[in-house]
Amino acid sequence: MGDVITPDRSRPAVHKHVQVREYVRGLIQGAEPGSPAPSERELVHHFGVARMTVRQALDALVAEGLLERVPGRGTFVARAKIDVQVRLSSYTEEMGRRGMKPDARTLLARMESAGPGVARALEIGEGDKVVHWQRLRLADGTPMCIEDAYLSDAILPNFLDHALPESLYVELQRRGLLPTWGEDSVDAALARKDEAELLGIPEGTPVLRIARRAFAGNIAVEVSRSTYRADRFTLWVPLSRPNTPVTPAR
Repeated sequence: MGDVITPDRSRPAVHKHVQVREYVRGLIQGAEPGSPAPSERELVHHFGVARMTVRQALDALVAEGLLERVPGRGTFVARAKIDVQVRLSSYTEEMGRRGMKPDARTLLARMESAGPGVARALEIGEGDKVVHWQRLRLADGTPMCIEDAYLSDAILPNFLDHALPESLYVELQRRGLLPTWGEDSVDAALARKDEAELLGIPEGTPVLRIARRAFAGNIAVEVSRSTYRADRFTLWVPLSRPNTPVTPAR
Protein backbone atom coordinates (compact mmCIF):
# COMPACT_ATOMS: atom_id res chain seq x y z
CA MET A 1 0.00 0.00 0.00
CA GLY A 2 1.07 3.68 -0.14
CA ASP A 3 3.21 5.85 2.12
CA VAL A 4 2.22 6.87 5.63
CA ILE A 5 -0.54 9.48 5.46
CA THR A 6 0.27 12.97 6.70
CA PRO A 7 -2.73 14.65 8.36
CA ASP A 8 -4.17 17.77 6.69
CA ARG A 9 -3.81 20.34 9.47
CA SER A 10 -5.91 22.92 7.60
CA ARG A 11 -9.02 20.90 8.48
CA PRO A 12 -10.58 20.22 11.89
CA ALA A 13 -8.89 17.32 13.68
CA VAL A 14 -10.51 13.95 13.06
CA HIS A 15 -9.87 10.98 15.30
CA LYS A 16 -7.43 8.58 13.67
CA HIS A 17 -9.74 5.60 13.98
CA VAL A 18 -12.43 7.60 12.13
CA GLN A 19 -9.96 8.29 9.31
CA VAL A 20 -9.14 4.62 9.07
CA ARG A 21 -12.80 3.62 9.26
CA GLU A 22 -13.89 5.93 6.46
CA TYR A 23 -10.92 4.94 4.31
CA VAL A 24 -11.87 1.27 4.61
CA ARG A 25 -15.56 2.11 4.05
CA GLY A 26 -14.58 3.72 0.74
CA LEU A 27 -12.46 0.73 -0.27
CA ILE A 28 -15.20 -1.83 0.33
CA GLN A 29 -18.05 0.20 -1.14
CA GLY A 30 -19.49 -1.85 -3.98
CA ALA A 31 -17.15 -4.79 -3.29
CA GLU A 32 -18.46 -8.33 -3.68
CA PRO A 33 -19.60 -9.99 -0.44
CA GLY A 34 -16.84 -12.27 0.82
CA SER A 35 -14.06 -10.09 -0.60
CA PRO A 36 -11.13 -9.71 1.83
CA ALA A 37 -10.85 -6.42 3.68
CA PRO A 38 -7.46 -4.73 4.15
CA SER A 39 -5.51 -6.45 6.90
CA GLU A 40 -4.69 -4.76 10.19
CA ARG A 41 -0.99 -4.90 9.28
CA GLU A 42 -1.60 -3.13 5.95
CA LEU A 43 -3.65 -0.40 7.61
CA VAL A 44 -1.12 0.12 10.40
CA HIS A 45 1.61 0.65 7.80
CA HIS A 46 -0.59 2.80 5.56
CA PHE A 47 -1.70 5.19 8.30
CA GLY A 48 1.24 4.96 10.67
CA VAL A 49 -1.06 4.33 13.64
CA ALA A 50 -1.25 1.77 16.43
CA ARG A 51 -2.87 -1.61 15.78
CA MET A 52 -5.46 -0.82 18.46
CA THR A 53 -6.57 2.22 16.42
CA VAL A 54 -7.00 0.07 13.31
CA ARG A 55 -8.88 -2.57 15.28
CA GLN A 56 -11.25 0.08 16.65
CA ALA A 57 -12.00 1.23 13.10
CA LEU A 58 -12.66 -2.29 11.85
CA ASP A 59 -14.77 -3.11 14.92
CA ALA A 60 -17.03 -0.18 14.04
CA LEU A 61 -17.54 -1.49 10.50
CA VAL A 62 -18.24 -4.99 11.83
CA ALA A 63 -20.83 -3.51 14.20
CA GLU A 64 -22.46 -1.72 11.24
CA GLY A 65 -22.71 -5.04 9.42
CA LEU A 66 -20.38 -3.97 6.59
CA LEU A 67 -17.57 -6.35 7.57
CA GLU A 68 -17.56 -9.77 9.16
CA ARG A 69 -14.75 -11.63 10.88
CA VAL A 70 -14.16 -15.29 10.15
CA PRO A 71 -12.05 -16.91 12.90
CA GLY A 72 -8.76 -18.19 11.56
CA ARG A 73 -9.27 -16.61 8.14
CA GLY A 74 -9.58 -12.84 8.46
CA THR A 75 -12.01 -9.99 7.87
CA PHE A 76 -14.27 -9.89 4.82
CA VAL A 77 -16.96 -7.79 3.20
CA ALA A 78 -20.19 -8.92 4.84
CA ARG A 79 -23.17 -10.37 3.09
CA ALA A 80 -26.31 -8.30 3.31
CA LYS A 81 -28.53 -9.14 6.28
CA ILE A 82 -32.26 -9.62 6.04
CA ASP A 83 -34.28 -7.80 8.65
CA VAL A 84 -37.07 -9.75 10.32
CA GLN A 85 -39.92 -7.45 11.24
CA VAL A 86 -41.86 -8.10 14.40
CA ARG A 87 -45.20 -8.49 12.71
CA LEU A 88 -47.47 -11.45 12.10
CA SER A 89 -46.49 -12.60 8.64
CA SER A 90 -45.30 -15.86 7.16
CA TYR A 91 -41.76 -16.64 6.06
CA THR A 92 -42.96 -16.68 2.43
CA GLU A 93 -44.45 -13.19 2.83
CA GLU A 94 -41.31 -11.84 4.49
CA MET A 95 -39.00 -13.12 1.77
CA GLY A 96 -41.31 -11.89 -0.98
CA ARG A 97 -41.36 -8.44 0.60
CA ARG A 98 -37.56 -8.35 0.32
CA GLY A 99 -37.55 -9.40 -3.33
CA MET A 100 -36.09 -12.82 -2.56
CA LYS A 101 -37.38 -16.16 -3.78
CA PRO A 102 -38.64 -18.23 -0.84
CA ASP A 103 -38.32 -21.98 -0.88
CA ALA A 104 -38.54 -24.85 1.56
CA ARG A 105 -37.42 -28.43 1.95
CA THR A 106 -39.51 -30.69 4.17
CA LEU A 107 -37.31 -32.56 6.64
CA LEU A 108 -40.09 -34.23 8.60
CA ALA A 109 -43.90 -34.38 8.45
CA ARG A 110 -45.71 -36.75 10.78
CA MET A 111 -48.42 -37.15 13.39
CA GLU A 112 -47.22 -37.05 17.00
CA SER A 113 -48.64 -36.93 20.50
CA ALA A 114 -48.51 -33.48 22.01
CA GLY A 115 -45.97 -33.08 24.79
CA PRO A 116 -46.74 -30.83 27.75
CA GLY A 117 -45.18 -27.69 26.21
CA VAL A 118 -46.86 -28.02 22.81
CA ALA A 119 -50.18 -29.00 24.41
CA ARG A 120 -50.12 -25.96 26.68
CA ALA A 121 -49.22 -23.63 23.80
CA LEU A 122 -51.93 -25.02 21.50
CA GLU A 123 -54.41 -25.15 24.38
CA ILE A 124 -55.15 -28.84 23.86
CA GLY A 125 -54.77 -31.92 26.02
CA GLU A 126 -51.40 -33.56 26.58
CA GLY A 127 -51.18 -36.59 24.30
CA ASP A 128 -53.63 -35.17 21.75
CA LYS A 129 -52.66 -35.60 18.10
CA VAL A 130 -50.56 -32.86 16.52
CA VAL A 131 -48.91 -32.52 13.13
CA HIS A 132 -45.15 -31.90 13.40
CA TRP A 133 -43.89 -30.27 10.18
CA GLN A 134 -40.18 -29.49 10.07
CA ARG A 135 -38.76 -27.54 7.13
CA LEU A 136 -35.48 -26.02 6.03
CA ARG A 137 -36.41 -22.54 4.80
CA LEU A 138 -34.36 -20.97 2.01
CA ALA A 139 -34.16 -17.61 0.24
CA ASP A 140 -32.62 -17.40 -3.24
CA GLY A 141 -31.37 -20.93 -2.65
CA THR A 142 -29.51 -20.12 0.59
CA PRO A 143 -30.50 -21.85 3.86
CA MET A 144 -31.97 -19.24 6.23
CA CYS A 145 -33.72 -21.07 9.04
CA ILE A 146 -35.00 -24.38 10.36
CA GLU A 147 -38.66 -24.27 11.31
CA ASP A 148 -40.61 -26.77 13.42
CA ALA A 149 -44.36 -26.11 13.23
CA TYR A 150 -46.93 -27.90 15.40
CA LEU A 151 -50.60 -27.95 14.41
CA SER A 152 -53.55 -29.46 16.25
CA ASP A 153 -55.15 -32.32 14.32
CA ALA A 154 -58.50 -31.38 15.83
CA ILE A 155 -58.25 -27.87 14.35
CA LEU A 156 -56.62 -28.90 11.04
CA PRO A 157 -57.93 -32.40 10.30
CA ASN A 158 -56.51 -34.42 7.38
CA PHE A 159 -53.55 -32.06 7.00
CA LEU A 160 -51.20 -34.90 6.06
CA ASP A 161 -53.67 -36.70 3.79
CA HIS A 162 -52.76 -34.56 0.78
CA ALA A 163 -49.63 -32.97 -0.70
CA LEU A 164 -48.12 -30.54 1.76
CA PRO A 165 -48.83 -26.88 0.91
CA GLU A 166 -46.10 -24.52 -0.27
CA SER A 167 -47.16 -22.01 2.39
CA LEU A 168 -48.70 -22.90 5.74
CA TYR A 169 -50.41 -19.51 6.03
CA VAL A 170 -52.00 -19.90 2.57
CA GLU A 171 -53.42 -23.24 3.72
CA LEU A 172 -54.66 -21.71 6.97
CA GLN A 173 -56.34 -18.95 4.98
CA ARG A 174 -58.01 -21.55 2.73
CA ARG A 175 -59.44 -23.18 5.84
CA GLY A 176 -60.63 -19.86 7.28
CA LEU A 177 -57.97 -19.94 10.01
CA LEU A 178 -55.50 -17.27 8.88
CA PRO A 179 -53.76 -15.97 12.04
CA THR A 180 -54.85 -12.50 13.11
CA TRP A 181 -52.52 -12.06 16.08
CA GLY A 182 -49.74 -13.86 17.87
CA GLU A 183 -46.79 -13.69 20.20
CA ASP A 184 -43.09 -14.31 19.61
CA SER A 185 -40.38 -15.19 22.10
CA VAL A 186 -36.80 -14.47 20.94
CA ASP A 187 -33.56 -15.97 22.29
CA ALA A 188 -29.92 -15.91 21.19
CA ALA A 189 -28.11 -19.26 21.11
CA LEU A 190 -25.29 -21.22 19.48
CA ALA A 191 -25.94 -23.62 16.63
CA ARG A 192 -25.91 -27.30 17.50
CA LYS A 193 -24.07 -29.68 15.18
CA ASP A 194 -27.24 -30.88 13.42
CA GLU A 195 -28.49 -27.31 12.93
CA ALA A 196 -25.11 -26.10 11.68
CA GLU A 197 -25.00 -28.83 9.02
CA LEU A 198 -28.44 -27.91 7.70
CA LEU A 199 -27.81 -24.16 7.74
CA GLY A 200 -24.32 -24.41 6.24
CA ILE A 201 -22.56 -22.69 9.13
CA PRO A 202 -19.89 -23.81 11.63
CA GLU A 203 -21.07 -25.51 14.80
CA GLY A 204 -21.30 -22.98 17.64
CA THR A 205 -22.11 -20.06 15.33
CA PRO A 206 -24.63 -17.61 16.85
CA VAL A 207 -28.25 -18.22 15.85
CA LEU A 208 -31.54 -16.55 16.63
CA ARG A 209 -34.35 -18.71 18.00
CA ILE A 210 -37.92 -17.47 17.66
CA ALA A 211 -40.83 -19.33 19.27
CA ARG A 212 -44.26 -18.30 17.99
CA ARG A 213 -47.88 -18.85 18.94
CA ALA A 214 -50.34 -17.68 16.28
CA PHE A 215 -54.08 -17.30 16.80
CA ALA A 216 -57.10 -17.00 14.52
CA GLY A 217 -59.41 -15.09 16.81
CA ASN A 218 -59.24 -17.08 20.05
CA ILE A 219 -58.09 -20.34 18.42
CA ALA A 220 -54.42 -21.29 18.73
CA VAL A 221 -53.69 -22.56 15.22
CA GLU A 222 -49.89 -22.73 15.12
CA VAL A 223 -46.96 -23.18 17.45
CA SER A 224 -43.55 -22.95 15.83
CA ARG A 225 -39.90 -22.88 16.81
CA SER A 226 -37.53 -21.41 14.24
CA THR A 227 -33.74 -21.20 14.26
CA TYR A 228 -32.38 -18.39 12.08
CA ARG A 229 -28.84 -17.72 10.92
CA ALA A 230 -27.72 -14.68 12.87
CA ASP A 231 -25.26 -13.75 10.11
CA ARG A 232 -28.14 -13.24 7.66
CA PHE A 233 -30.96 -11.99 9.86
CA THR A 234 -31.60 -9.02 12.10
CA LEU A 235 -34.69 -8.48 14.18
CA TRP A 236 -36.34 -5.13 13.54
CA VAL A 237 -38.64 -3.88 16.31
CA PRO A 238 -40.67 -0.72 15.56
CA LEU A 239 -41.18 1.37 18.69
CA SER A 240 -43.53 4.21 19.58
CA ARG A 241 -44.33 6.26 22.59
CA PRO A 242 -47.63 7.89 23.63
CA ASN A 243 -48.01 11.61 22.95
CA THR A 244 -49.14 12.17 26.51
CA PRO A 245 -46.53 11.26 29.14
CA VAL A 246 -47.64 8.52 31.49
CA THR A 247 -48.16 9.84 35.01
CA PRO A 248 -46.48 7.57 37.57
CA ALA A 249 -48.86 5.89 40.01
CA ARG A 250 -48.86 7.45 43.47
